[in-house]
Amino acid sequence: MGLLDNVKAKLSPAKDKVSGLAQQHGDKIEHGLDKAAKVVDEKTKGKYSDKIQSGTGKAKGAMDRIAHKDGTDPGGDIGTPPASPPPAS
Repeated sequence: MGLLDNVKAKLSPAKDKVSGLAQQHGDKIEHGLDKAAKVVDEKTKGKYSDKIQSGTGKAKGAMDRIAHKDGTDPGGDIGTPPASPPPAS
């Protein structure tokens, strides 16, 4: 068993616990992200609104992946979050 295998084995329980906490408190985490984004946007007087919005979206996507809300398995792809559906006509 190599060093990397040992590290993975020791971190597995922590990963499961973080995932569980993200599932339980996902709404609170997202609310905190929105609140922080609003404060930063106000402090910068809207100069970086697009970047703040993008960063907030990426953080929410990462939180969803940690909580396994998007339907991927824990060892799945960690690329970009799925695109939103096309608008209805």
